[in-house]
Amino acid sequence: MAPRVTALVGEPRDRVRVELDGAIWRVLPTAAVAGARLAVGAELDRPRARTLRRELRRIEALSVATAALKRRDHSTAELEARLERGGISAAERGDALETLERAGYVDDARFAVARAAALASRAYGDEAIRFDLEQRGLDAEIVAAALEVLEPEAVRARRLVARQGASATTARRLATTGFSAETIETALGGADVFAADG
Repeated sequence: MAPRVTALVGEPRDRVRVELDGAIWRVLPTAAVAGARLAVGAELDRPRARTLRRELRRIEALSVATAALKRRDHSTAELEARLERGGISAAERGDALETLERAGYVDDARFAVARAAALASRAYGDEAIRFDLEQRGLDAEIVAAALEVLEPEAVRARRLVARQGASATTARRLATTGFSAETIETALGGADVFAADG
């Protein structure tokens, strides 16, 4: 015979103390208790216990993902990898990410635009930005759209040259931060700074 729920008592931090057959069993998240439809008088039979386990795994997946999102925005692929490292099953990862996307907490297009803008403001060229976004698991269309929104690479390169001067050091900085050779040459006004620095 399955144990019967004899009491559900509210606890701090959105939790519920569950008593089975008159004895304290566990303190669970309110959402899990509601999702499993635990109520006073209900039996905790196998189907209800499975539902409760599923609800607890779903809540754990959401908790891991939202904890990561509290610190900074992430792409869907980054969150999925974090959940996988946390031992969350593929089904729960998918459910959690779908829930967060529906709620607007995860949006790869928004993330890509914000990340691209942040890198551009730190004087990165389009190739470095593209590489960074692709490494974060974003598809090519989203990456292209994010780059399209940025100020043109040539304008960003000219601004850096104006601040630091047309020198070999500036050219190397532009090259190592992902600006194209054509953009570097244009920004430096076609000057052969390497010959001048020699």
